[in-house]
Amino acid sequence: MSSNRGVVYLGPGKVEVQNIADAKLAAPDGRRIEHGVILKVLSTNICGSDQHMVRGRTTAPAGLVLGHEITGEVIEKGIDVEMLEIGDIVSVPFNVACGRCRTCKSQDTGVCLTVNPARAGGAYGYVDMGGWIGGQAKYVTVPYADFNLLKLPDRDRAMAKIRDLTMLSDILPTGFHGAVRAGVGVGSVVYVAGAGPVGLAAAASARILGAAVVMIGDFNQERLAHAKNVGFEPVDLSASDRLGDMIAQITGSNEVDAAIDAVGFEAMGHAGSEQPAIVLNQMMEITRAAGSIGIPGLYVTEDPGAVDPAAKKGSLSLRFGLGWAKAQSFHTGQTPVLKYNRQLMMAILHDRLPIADIVNAKVISLEDAASGYDTFDKGAAEKFVLDPHGAILNAA
Repeated sequence: MSSNRGVVYLGPGKVEVQNIADAKLAAPDGRRIEHGVILKVLSTNICGSDQHMVRGRTTAPAGLVLGHEITGEVIEKGIDVEMLEIGDIVSVPFNVACGRCRTCKSQDTGVCLTVNPARAGGAYGYVDMGGWIGGQAKYVTVPYADFNLLKLPDRDRAMAKIRDLTMLSDILPTGFHGAVRAGVGVGSVVYVAGAGPVGLAAAASARILGAAVVMIGDFNQERLAHAKNVGFEPVDLSASDRLGDMIAQITGSNEVDAAIDAVGFEAMGHAGSEQPAIVLNQMMEITRAAGSIGIPGLYVTEDPGAVDPAAKKGSLSLRFGLGWAKAQSFHTGQTPVLKYNRQLMMAILHDRLPIADIVNAKVISLEDAASGYDTFDKGAAEKFVLDPHGAILNAA
């Protein structure tokens, strides 16, 4: 009988913790790999990207083991792994990357050319991303370990900061990437669309990069209240459909230097209906001429639950001419976590970036994952961290 358990997607709106196959040093096609490790998962987070699948908004198949935000302890390694030892605690970038192809060598690990037969880019526990088993589980396999894994400090230091360090696998580098690609720097005026965990991580990143003002827009009152409590300027989108005017009430100008879309393709319009391009169009309206727009929010090639036929195929009604006329820069795509995670780890360890408090991290057991998914889907102002072995909850 397997000793492994994981969160399994069963169909729209339903996940369940089940017995799953034991982790093995094997690729999705069954080939034995010696460049990988098996991890005992110490923490693994529920992500908004997971929710897109669980809502039935992708072509994810039933039976998919979820989870791409993973921190764990090395318990087995292949003979080709030279820089990691049994017992090391590591952060796992959500990108599966070979470290050898053209894009990996240029640090564009979000679009590795070899780990996914279908297209560039691989990830754990995600639809169309190479078939790599997800890490919302007790144990998981990580390939190309020497290249991919970030070794954390000794166990005591790592576990003391585990609620923060667990964010290194995805949302903190993703938010940071959005801020960097939006050109945030000292004195920048910044607008972030979306007060969920990625939006809050982007706002925190903008602040550490030196932004003068960081605004976060959302309809969710609980999330806006939390954003205000952790030091950001909330913008209540339910109050008006004139975003520029609301920004002007805060800064004196209806334009910003940098904008970050942390919402993605399930964006809602002011009237409460889904409008998948509305955030991108608003970004072009409010960003100054020659400004930049960072887009860490997820957009998909296929959206079966979309509101119109074009959006079902990933086509959006963009006012691209406006962006062109304003000479704006747009930056999209999966975050190359390895480009940022080490420096962000140092900011956490030296108390410069209390990201767990900023995103309101809440630790729950692996067996309570379905409840966490349900609460998060209802808009809770929390980031759920799963604790598969009780390492965090028992130490509290």
